[in-house]
Amino acid sequence: MPCVILWDMQPLPLFDMMKRALLPAACMLIMLFFGTHALFGPAGYFALDDIRRERAELVEHKAELVERRAALSRDIALLDPRGADPDFADELVRRHLGVIRPDEVIVPLERPELP
Repeated sequence: MPCVILWDMQPLPLFDMMKRALLPAACMLIMLFFGTHALFGPAGYFALDDIRRERAELVEHKAELVERRAALSRDIALLDPRGADPDFADELVRRHLGVIRPDEVIVPLERPELP
């Protein structure tokens, strides 16, 4: 079995030297694993541009949804059973039932604000 001599100490067999190097090697492998994922992982440094682009898309989508929600809230207010707007209800029913003729033109009017 080969031996390694360290300074003036007694010779260490190769197996004992490998046993001593096992913990530092394992620590280095763990550091390499986490370092690689910190750079190249799905949330790593090189993925920041994709994350920022996706965030901007989500913010834009959220603004569209907020606008759509406000429009739906206005429509719900116009369909309030206590005082539904008959023109809007007629337009809505005809549109969803598909009874609007091609030569008809629907003119949107300003909706009154309800208290």
